[in-house]
Amino acid sequence: MPDSTAASRPGLLTRSLLGGMHWWHTRRRNVEPHTLEDMRRKLDRPCFPMGLSSLQVRRVIDCRVPGRDGLLAARLYVPYGRVHGVVLFMHGGGYVHCGLNSHHGICCRLARQSGAAVLSIDYSLAPENRFPHAVEDCWAALQWLAGEAHRWGGPIAVAGDSAGGTLAAVLAQMARDRGGPTLAMQLLYYPSLYGERDVPSRETYATGYMLSTKLMEWYAEQYIRTPADLHDPRLAPIFAPSLAGLPPAVIGLAQCDPLHDEGTGYAHAMQQAGGQAETRTWCGTVHGFLNFYAFLPAGRAAIKYGAHALRRVLRAQG
Repeated sequence: MPDSTAASRPGLLTRSLLGGMHWWHTRRRNVEPHTLEDMRRKLDRPCFPMGLSSLQVRRVIDCRVPGRDGLLAARLYVPYGRVHGVVLFMHGGGYVHCGLNSHHGICCRLARQSGAAVLSIDYSLAPENRFPHAVEDCWAALQWLAGEAHRWGGPIAVAGDSAGGTLAAVLAQMARDRGGPTLAMQLLYYPSLYGERDVPSRETYATGYMLSTKLMEWYAEQYIRTPADLHDPRLAPIFAPSLAGLPPAVIGLAQCDPLHDEGTGYAHAMQQAGGQAETRTWCGTVHGFLNFYAFLPAGRAAIKYGAHALRRVLRAQG
């Protein structure tokens, strides 16, 4: 694994992408208001045409599934051929933005390459719905999915990126503590897992690498109710009384990311508790690089890595 105590430089393609985004945002700042609604509209866009992404799977079904207070918008991706299991996918976005569209292409690729159905859910966003609303939405959806999993061969996995990866890790702990459903695997891409507990990568990559520590603090302000929430395992899974008995974890990480050491640290803690956890870091990448898979080979490689892990585990249990 890269040593996060010495900053590494993003790769050429990543630097070009960051430069282009900075130019675009600077140019648009004087044209459009920078409101939460504006942010959500801009960031719920895919990096690749949705229609072309949909060609990779047999069916894309817009549907609704139970959440905490009612039905949530969701999207089901059904791959070609025999389906082996189902994956509940939670999108990233700091609990504040992104949605079904921003992660459409990622879910299409996960479904095609894993051979599993993928259910992406549009959980309630902050600050209108603060912690633990998103957790309770996802838990309700998982309970519902457990009753439908036989349609897809039986095994269930959870997956997500960034805040969605946090939610997936939280669901794995809740399923263990509440007597099910049994989960085959948790696939976590650059998740936030430590809350207030510090790690070296937060200082090393504090600024200039897409996700800054200042931006992380802003997201937390939108989501949490009180500072005590930062020690709640439903927001910071590392604070769980035990990490034993969890489903195997596959954790994909960006090297130049304040959250990098949270992923490696969580995997190590799971291993110390007797569990299975593996990590892989893509050198020269920054937080959120999966969303730019159309331009970054590392994004495509990371999706493939996770999908193949799902394929192995779900087929073995199906």
